Amino acid sequence: MTQNIKPTHFHSEGDVNTTLARQAWNASMDDERTQALLKRDSEVFLHQAMSTPCLDTLEAAEGIYIQDATGKKYMDFHGNNIHQLGYGHPHVIKRVQEQIAKLPFSPRRFTNETAIECAEKLTQICGGELNRVLFAPGGTSAVGMALKLARHITGNYKVVSLWDSFHGASLDAISVGGEACFRQGMGPLMAGVERIPPAVSYRGAFPVADGSDVHYADYLEYVIEKEGGVGAFIAEAVRNTDVQVPSKAYWKRIREICDKHNVMLIIDDIPNGMGRSGEWFTYQAYDIEPDMLCIGKGLGGGLVPIAAMITKNKYNTAEKISMGHYTHEKSPIGCAAALATMEAIEQDGLLDKAKANSRFMREKLLEMKAKYPVIGDVRGIGMLWGIELVTDHESKARAYDEAEAVLYQCLNNGMSFKVSQGNVIQLSPPLIITREQLTEALAIVEEAIAKVCKDFDYF
Repeated sequence: MTQNIKPTHFHSEGDVNTTLARQAWNASMDDERTQALLKRDSEVFLHQAMSTPCLDTLEAAEGIYIQDATGKKYMDFHGNNIHQLGYGHPHVIKRVQEQIAKLPFSPRRFTNETAIECAEKLTQICGGELNRVLFAPGGTSAVGMALKLARHITGNYKVVSLWDSFHGASLDAISVGGEACFRQGMGPLMAGVERIPPAVSYRGAFPVADGSDVHYADYLEYVIEKEGGVGAFIAEAVRNTDVQVPSKAYWKRIREICDKHNVMLIIDDIPNGMGRSGEWFTYQAYDIEPDMLCIGKGLGGGLVPIAAMITKNKYNTAEKISMGHYTHEKSPIGCAAALATMEAIEQDGLLDKAKANSRFMREKLLEMKAKYPVIGDVRGIGMLWGIELVTDHESKARAYDEAEAVLYQCLNNGMSFKVSQGNVIQLSPPLIITREQLTEALAIVEEAIAKVCKDFDYF
């Protein structure tokens, strides 16, 4: 097989919206209203990667499904990671409607019982020492607050992060983020950021014979000791977009290094928090505790944007500094949605369900890997799984065209997901998904992969 040479923009946080395959998909839609809406969208919104121009138009969403303007339904295994409860969860809607009728907004300098209850509940499910909360309108803002607090606490402004990481799209977030495509052409960014290789099991930059990933943690200590002035290390406990799952030993070593050098450990659990890992928060699967936790996305139950930064009482020392001076800092509506989300996860037993479905997904995806040579690796935790497609198992060359072909074949058959790094099929189903729905979705994926293997002469 001849490897296709692809531009660097394929190595990105999500699938690309400017390829020939996307253009062909859009052109294939014969619904006049859909085409008219896509044209209007393209003419009024600023174009940007992975957004406008858009894939399709939506008019409804319920449960695990999104529905387009023609009435076609897609099982949503993407959801921008806000859909742990699916769409339109009745308990979240009820709580938000009640809150709107009673107290729709809380101006700064005032508090409200809903915000207090929400913060208290967050500290309860975090456990340990994480018992101080700040709310924000979005995850990127929560990251910004954590970076500011780390500077205040340590007196050091330098930050270490991981290559290929994503922490948001604002200037401070892309400064600490590890994906070069977000920084390209942006000029000078936040000073003092150093990046180290991530703990990657399948495509690691510096693999060792026994397959261990603990040595990747030692890069952190090397930078801290050589660079000096490091105040924080920021990372996702599990890399969401292309699903990189480090070992527990790796994270134990990271925690040890941060403690030794008085570096704040910031865990970005914005996409994976609220149960996606089978735990409330992904760090809990590793038996560690960060100094600061950033959450968002699914916190609002797929209904209201809300995020939070949670830290320890001993860091409650910034009373003269505005860490997050946000208009909707203690949003009653956002907090009502978040509180209802936590209640629904508990009431519906979704953490245990995620763990059980995770075992099912692992079994089915490993069966696919054994059957289809285009699959180089499968990996995951809870309800987050990645299928990495390669043109060759020895070289691990990325199968870009094949991944894109699988995506559009699945879309044709009523299933939506994200492609990351150009060749990783990322599956993030809602936690509420039934075993029957999950089986149906995996059958759609397998059918598409089988077709790609045949079309691209893998057999």
